[in-house]
Amino acid sequence: MKKLASLTFEKQRRLALLLLFLLAFVSPAAAQNTFREELRVPMPEAGERGLQTLLIRPAPAGRYPLVVFSHGAPRDADYRRKMSPFQSLPVAMEFVRRGYAVAIVMRRGYGTSGGNYSEGVACERDGNFTASGLTSAADLRAAFEFLAKRADIDPNVMIAVGESAGGFSSIALSANPPRGLVAAITFAGGRGSTGPFEICQQEKLVQAFANYGRTSRVPTLWIYAANDTFFEPRVARQFHEAFRNAGGIAEFIAHPRHGEDGHNFIYRGIALWTPYIDDFLRKNKLPRARDLLPISVLVLQAPPQLDESGLRGFQGLSARRSQ
Repeated sequence: MKKLASLTFEKQRRLALLLLFLLAFVSPAAAQNTFREELRVPMPEAGERGLQTLLIRPAPAGRYPLVVFSHGAPRDADYRRKMSPFQSLPVAMEFVRRGYAVAIVMRRGYGTSGGNYSEGVACERDGNFTASGLTSAADLRAAFEFLAKRADIDPNVMIAVGESAGGFSSIALSANPPRGLVAAITFAGGRGSTGPFEICQQEKLVQAFANYGRTSRVPTLWIYAANDTFFEPRVARQFHEAFRNAGGIAEFIAHPRHGEDGHNFIYRGIALWTPYIDDFLRKNKLPRARDLLPISVLVLQAPPQLDESGLRGFQGLSARRSQ
């Protein structure tokens, strides 16, 4: 099992106990200003269990524009089933604060979602990145189509947001968007990272973005940190250029170095990327609440020793404890 970088088991245990101790004495902001529901998105390929989903929105009754948030894909396959939508709650809350309903959807093979993991790329053979993204996008489409029928969702204003493989999936969805999809936002989007600065069959990943750009016509926002070890901006710009040259509409942001690995910028740099989101919403005339909701999810600064899976676990712990 993948361990936290530079941490022994005993140090991990002590860290967890310390976090629980600290959280027990921090008074979290009241959550009365939000509504939260755990639900299952039906999808034939996901079987009886469907797709595990956490929906959170502002508390007042009404119809809200929808964000469907899609998670990344850890390199450690054993970690997929240990993932939880609560790990992405601090990120989702930034969209809730801006007046959106947010559905954090676990794709097939992740968390407690039904169905088999089927979105992988056969790096050792002829990897089909285009098909991989479209497979993941099918899960997102099921979520959008299901949630659009709810009385508290505005089906005419929906945005796909994702990180890493989830960002790649969101761009893939924009190539054949469900009705009502008006934009897509990708944080550190990509697929096929096998190690630091290593991407299997990179040229095919670039081609996949070009394939999506041929039919994608909604505005998209691409955010990468300069020290992303999965998809560094130099490579990410190839994705972006391929997408735009094929006809896609895309704004690219290369944020300065952040933390030890910029791939985790979405979790560690929330206060730094929210202005990019606000600017994107404004320029594309998309909804944004005039007054932001108070933060109702406690977000602590993650210890720098944590690797990708450890960071997700840390964010999940603080998010669950603060509700």
